[in-house]
Amino acid sequence: MNLNDAQRQQVAAWIADGLKLSDLQKRLETEFGLRLTYMEVRFLLDDLKIVPKDAPAPPPPPEAPKPSPAAQQNATPATADEPATLPDEVLPGAGQVKVGVDQIARPGAMVSGSVTFSDGQSGTWYLDQMGRLGLGMKQKGYRPSAADLEDFQMQLQGELAKAGF
Repeated sequence: MNLNDAQRQQVAAWIADGLKLSDLQKRLETEFGLRLTYMEVRFLLDDLKIVPKDAPAPPPPPEAPKPSPAAQQNATPATADEPATLPDEVLPGAGQVKVGVDQIARPGAMVSGSVTFSDGQSGTWYLDQMGRLGLGMKQKGYRPSAADLEDFQMQLQGELAKAGF
C-alpha cells in the first residue's frame, strides 16, 4: 500500500469531505487501481494518521411533559418504605408500548417480533440462541426512553411466558 504524496493528499481530502470507508475503498480501486479489503483501508488510514469523520449525532429526543398540578395532587407521597408514585395516566409512555411475536422466528433467532414505542417509533426485536436480546429500529440512531424500555421488557416477558419461553 505505497501511495505517493499526491495520492495521500487525495485520500485525506476525500475523508475530510466525509467519504465513508466503503466509498473510499471503491474510490481507491477506480482512481488509483488499488484493490484493498475494508480492513486494509482502515489500516491505510491508520498509517496515514487520518481519522474519518463521524456521522452527525441524532437530535436528542423531546423531553417528557411535566405532570399537571392537578395530577400531582392525585399522586401518592413518598414514605420511608415506598417511593412516590404518579397516577398511570400521567406517566409518559405508560402502557403505550406494543409488542408483537412473529409466528415464525427470523433466521438465527429463537423467537422474534415487532415493537412500537409510545412515540410511534417502531422496529424489530429478537432473542438469539444464547439468550441475547437484540433490537433493530427503523429510524437509524433512535433510542427509546427508559420508561419505554422498561415497559417493553415487561410486555416482552409476558409475551414470552404466553409462548412458553
